[in-house]
Parts: sequence; C-alpha cells; structure tokens
Amino acid sequence: MLDLGFVQINTDQIVKGFNAFLFDQTIYQIAWDIFVLGGWLLLFWILLNFALDFYVDYRSGKYTADWKFVVLAIDVPQLNVQTPKAVEQLFTQLAGALESPDVGEKFRGGYVPREFSFEIISIEGYIQFIIRTEEKFRDLVEAAMYAQYPEAEISEVEDYIDSVPDKYPNTTHDMWGADFILAENDAYPIRSYTEFEHNISKDTVLKDPMGTFLESFSRIGAGEQMWFQIVIRPTDNKWKEKAIDAIKEFIGDKSLKKKKPSIFSSLTSGGIMGELKGLADEAQTQILGAVLGVGGAAAAAAEGEPPNNLKSMTPGQVKLVEEMEKKIGKIGFKTKLRAIYVARKEVFKPERGVHAMIGAINQFNIPNANSIVPGYGPGASYFMKDKRTAQRKMLIMNAYKKRKLKGPKNPYVLNIEELATIWHFPMSHVRTPLLQKAGAKQSEPPSNLPVELIAGISYSSREEPIDPQAPVQPIDSGYIVDSQGGFNSDQEFG
Repeated sequence: MLDLGFVQINTDQIVKGFNAFLFDQTIYQIAWDIFVLGGWLLLFWILLNFALDFYVDYRSGKYTADWKFVVLAIDVPQLNVQTPKAVEQLFTQLAGALESPDVGEKFRGGYVPREFSFEIISIEGYIQFIIRTEEKFRDLVEAAMYAQYPEAEISEVEDYIDSVPDKYPNTTHDMWGADFILAENDAYPIRSYTEFEHNISKDTVLKDPMGTFLESFSRIGAGEQMWFQIVIRPTDNKWKEKAIDAIKEFIGDKSLKKKKPSIFSSLTSGGIMGELKGLADEAQTQILGAVLGVGGAAAAAAEGEPPNNLKSMTPGQVKLVEEMEKKIGKIGFKTKLRAIYVARKEVFKPERGVHAMIGAINQFNIPNANSIVPGYGPGASYFMKDKRTAQRKMLIMNAYKKRKLKGPKNPYVLNIEELATIWHFPMSHVRTPLLQKAGAKQSEPPSNLPVELIAGISYSSREEPIDPQAPVQPIDSGYIVDSQGGFNSDQEFG
C-alpha cells in the first residue's frame, strides 16, 4: 500500500493487474488492448507520414519530369592568379536561383528546389573540373564563370557516370564511396582559404590547399577513377537563426530557453499552425515577462549575474565565437559532399588514392570548431556484413549519380567562403601535370585592315591591295623578287 497523504494506492493490486495483462493473455490480445488504449494514434501517425511522403514524391516526380541537365567541363586558365575569392563571387551569383514557393506550390505543385553539382574527377589520373546544372541555368553558370575567369573554356560533355556499373558486387568493377558530414553543428566553421595565406613576405602568398587535394587525384592509374562531388542548393536565412541560437548556447546566454520537442510542436512546426503557435508563444513570453518580471537576461541582470559567460572565456573560445559570427555574415547553401573511388577489379586498390584524398580533406578541419568526416561508407562490420556492404555501395553510387542532396546522410550548411575553399581552380604555382587547362585564345584580325601581298608576305603600308597575278616590281633594297617568291641578288637595278 502506497500512502500519499491525500490518497492511498494499492500497489499489490496494480502489480497483479499488470501481471495478468502480460501473462494471462495471448500476444494478439495484448496487441489489441494496446491498440484500443491509444496505439491506433501511433499507427495513424506512421501511416500518415508514409502517405504524405508518397504523395510528395509523386508530385515532385511530375514537377521534375521535363527537367534537362547539362554537364559542363571547365578548363582551368593557363595563368590563374585568382584566389578562391573569385569562386566565392561565383557562388554568390548562383544564389540568385533561390525561390520562395508558397504552401500550395510545395505540396500541391510538388515544387523541388534547384540544385547545382560542382565536381572534380580523375579518370586514370586525368583531372577535370565539372559543373552539372539544369539546362535553364546554364547561362547563369557560364555568366558567373566568365565574369571571374574570362580566359576559362567551358564545353558541354557527356556525363562520365555512365562509364561504371550501378550494381555491386559485379564481375568487372569494385568501388569505395562515402557521404561526408560535419562533425559538429553547422554553425561551427571549417578552415577557410584565408587561413592558408602566409604573410612572411611583403606580399601575401596563398599556400593553395587545392595542390594537396589534386595530388591525391593524380595518384591513380589505368582502369581507376576518383570522383568528388559538392551538391549545393540555395537556401534562405533560417539557418542563421539556428546558428545564432548555437552561439548563444556556446557562450552561456541566459536569455536562451531550451525547449524540449513534443509531438504537438512537431505537428505545428510549419505552415499556418506553426505561425499561429509562434505568435502565441511570443505573446505568452511578453505577458509573463511584463507581469512577473522574470525571464532570461532580465532575470540574470536582476540577480546581478552577467548575461553570458563571454568575459570568462579563453582567447581561443572568443576567437571561435568571432568565426561563428563571421560564418553567418555570408550567404549559405545547403550542401552535401560525396566521394567515389571505382576501378576494375584487377587494379582496385582504394588505399592508393582514398587515404590521400581523406588526408587532403583534413586540411579544412579545425579540431576545436568543425571537421569534415566520412559519415556513411561502404563498410559494414557486423550482422550480414557482405549483404549490407553491397547495399551501402549501391546506395552511395545511386546518390552520386543522381546528384542527391539528401541521403544517405542529411545535408548541412556551408557558406560561400567555405565552399570556395573546397572547390576552386588551383593557382598557377600549383603543379598538377594532368590537369586540363585552357589553351591560349587566338583572335582574328579586323576585317577592314588594309594589307599588301608581296610574294606571300603581308604588309599594311599600302592603301590598295596588289593583284597577285601582276608583274613583280622592283623594290628599293637592290634586289628583286623572282617568280618563286625568293630574292635574286644577281639582278641589280639602278
């Protein structure tokens, strides 16, 4: 018997009823009782989610049915003195593809945001920069590229992904692949190209991280391919609000209130219900704050406490906060990084290039901030290892070939400076022998330029052209031109 003062609870009866529920009934009776007592709500919620996902996929398929994509090969300028800042401006222009659909366009119309894929591939050691985009945005991509790299050459090529199988294992090829994720909240920055600049001399020198990255791609040989992909999608500024909350949490801001997610908050997180709930929460906060005089920073100030722990933080922590605020000061993109190594079975040796590539990616990691790490790979270490490994390989290959932003892991936000650090053209001092570079452009002479033809030699000193069939006239050099276009010194004239 449990005595609570105002009520007594017979615990023996409760235990007896619980035992009867579990042990005196069949499994089917237990399941039915759970269903009647509220289990049907959970089942309804699961089925509703499946139905909504199926509907969204169906509408999205119809929305994208007529989309056409182009694969553009970018030849690097011969003398590239541009820093990654130029590519940063390129990404800024691509942010112009951002659209803001309403609820009807999202769910009834099946709206799908536009995405771009920036890739670096090595086919048997031959390296090429690739951009894959929807055909309607080809002009936007080319204009953004030529604005920063007038000497670059852009050409449409066939998609290279069709050169290897889709299913694994198979009789000809094997593969390694990974989805890369951020180790921490995407509010924390990775290392940007500005931190690779050396100021030892009077001129700032960029120790280009792309040199190490491309070196890993040049290590492979015949029958091997390495692919690296950055899929990006323009996004609005909602990610910055979450980043600000992460900053406040890091510095111990007293005004930040942690709210545990609930089923109701999940149901009302978007749309009209979400807006109404947000207004209600804001009104409640204002009323309670005014009436009770409590809440967040106001309460802390009333008690004589600092609003945050910023003054007691170490210099390294203060610098990290500055870098986090610097990150939200630039445009962000939803991002997914993915890599593939695929080769014929007789030459399959992932340690040849994969470890070097992962090591090159480690350049962008900051141990006390954020890191890019493999989040989903082909290796399975337990329970049906071979079958699960094959499924993982096919999942990664399918995601790469379709340039999926989602799956197997969720995307994250990188700003334009971070993107330009990872994907940019190497500067001229970076030596990569098998990197395709643009040739020198040749321009035609003006069509109205006056020329004079004498034995196949052009001059621009005469106003009227000479008839090639006319007799050759002597010139002032003391020599004449013979009928074969040569000079004859034996025929002098006075």
